[in-house]
Amino acid sequence: MPRKIVQRVRNRRLTPEEAAKYRKIREQIEEEKPEINARFKAQLETAAVSQRAFQQLKQIRESKGLSLRDIESLTGIDASALSKLERGERENFTVDTLVRYAQALGKHVAFSMHDN
Repeated sequence: MPRKIVQRVRNRRLTPEEAAKYRKIREQIEEEKPEINARFKAQLETAAVSQRAFQQLKQIRESKGLSLRDIESLTGIDASALSKLERGERENFTVDTLVRYAQALGKHVAFSMHDN
């Protein structure tokens, strides 16, 4: 015989309607978990790719003897923001930022699409 689960919200029991509502939400989350996890994994992979791109730009910048201030004056992008991007501390950036940074170093950015 299934065990009856008594759910509580703060200091009161849930009504049968509330319990059914929460059970439905939990079931929906369980159904969506694989898709959510796949999107999260893709975002992590994208973040790793962008971090590698900024690390490469940093190596190029340093090999040319340029400082972050030099890049700031060439691109108009704040040096502290560039530093955070290079260190992987900032994942939220625009494609324009990446392109402007690369152009300041005499490089161009190429994107490609692949099937999953």
